[in-house]
Amino acid sequence: MLFSRRLLQLFVGLTAYGFAIALMVRAGIGVAPWDVLSQGLVRHTGLTFGTVTFVTSLVVLLLWIPLRQRPRFGTIANTLMIGPVADLGLHVLPQQTAWWAQGLTFAGGLLLLAVASGLYIGADFGPGPRDGLMLGLHARLGWRVGVARTAIEVTVLAAGWLLGGQIGIGTAAEALLIGPLVAIMLPLFARRRVATSAVVPAPASSSV
Repeated sequence: MLFSRRLLQLFVGLTAYGFAIALMVRAGIGVAPWDVLSQGLVRHTGLTFGTVTFVTSLVVLLLWIPLRQRPRFGTIANTLMIGPVADLGLHVLPQQTAWWAQGLTFAGGLLLLAVASGLYIGADFGPGPRDGLMLGLHARLGWRVGVARTAIEVTVLAAGWLLGGQIGIGTAAEALLIGPLVAIMLPLFARRRVATSAVVPAPASSSV
């Protein structure tokens, strides 16, 4: 794949990722663990959702240091882009209240999140901050990837809930469906052929 095409794919993927997060937040039926944490921090800091997402990404990147993980271009782009794009999406998208609109909005956001994940991961410019944390725990501490991911997301979800973040049916749906959906999308956009059993990263705020 040409470098210019990979670069375009990365930026399209990260932009779509930010809007996908905004759609899921506006659905109002629960969000992914990292977004629950962001919602909780918004309640206590007065910062925008996107700003909290950006600051959280920076803090997570600091945790890479003792784990000896090195950020790549895609890691930095992920950190800088997703929060502002999510804020833009939250500015233009209405809050949904009707049950059918909530369901459709969430489903659209989840599908877009899977496509966006396939795009930015497939461009192969490096993992997002949260994915790198998971992989660092695996590499340095010997934790299995699944154990590392579960430990991180349970901790983040609990902290977000205690801070007042929203947990709902959408939280469970995202946890159950995002992995299989990304496994379908990733081979369509990958720089090189990948197995559908490849590790599916956690979302930027879901995951990236």
